[in-house]
Amino acid sequence: MRKATSIPEHLTRARIDPIAQFMQEHDEALVQLSLLRKSSAAIASEGYSIDEWRRLTKAVGFIRDEVTDHNSREEEALFPVLERYVEGPTALMRNEHRILKKEFVRLQKAYSALEKNHKDKAAARSLATIAQGIVKIMVNHIHKENHILFPLVQKFLTKDALREIARRLTAAEISTL
Repeated sequence: MRKATSIPEHLTRARIDPIAQFMQEHDEALVQLSLLRKSSAAIASEGYSIDEWRRLTKAVGFIRDEVTDHNSREEEALFPVLERYVEGPTALMRNEHRILKKEFVRLQKAYSALEKNHKDKAAARSLATIAQGIVKIMVNHIHKENHILFPLVQKFLTKDALREIARRLTAAEISTL
């Protein structure tokens, strides 16, 4: 593990308001999900194009790296603190994270198949179907977190509990540097 010499800006934001950071990451994810939906659908219906492939590659990479990291940080930093007060919402979110992880594996396999043969129409349709499913699950998941879970956190958690989440979040992010 590298020793951090300075703390990146997004880590200092976490110290200020971890819920705002998660919500900002959700906004970024929604942009990438839109790209995923549009590019996979275009490739499935119109065939391969370099522009759509680049958009698709960007979106798949974002999901593979950023969304996976985001979900892990929620589970390491936010959920343990929230579970001291209530368990139901976090159990649901953890389950959705598991479902998404499995779907991400399917997406990556479909992407790899299409990468090997850009003209494979069945692979393109399969990728688009998987992508559409991921978009639907993630948009609903983000809605639940932004409009149910996070307001619950902000309403019921103390300032000390929110500071603990921020500390846990910073520690989780630094450990991945």
